Amino acid sequence: MRTGSEPATARSALRARFWLCVWGLVWAVFGTTAFALVGRPGWAAACGVLWLVVTADMIMVLRHIRQGPHYQPGRDVPPYRPPDGGPPYPGPSRHRRP
Repeated sequence: MRTGSEPATARSALRARFWLCVWGLVWAVFGTTAFALVGRPGWAAACGVLWLVVTADMIMVLRHIRQGPHYQPGRDVPPYRPPDGGPPYPGPSRHRRP
């Protein structure tokens, strides 16, 4: 259900994003060193740029996690204000029409 306040109440899986950053960081560091040792400077540079992007993303994710529940509400905080009554429209008809 859309309430119009999604930008203010949206949630992000920051911890999952953090662990994906860790995974990407490990592979970027490995790729940079492996390609540098093998003698592929272009691929090493590409992995180095990816390393920088992943590091910047990880810094932003950690910053948002540390800012607390204002940016990462807990599971007990609903993503929107629950409606007062039932659904605003009747559900789909269960009868087939010929």
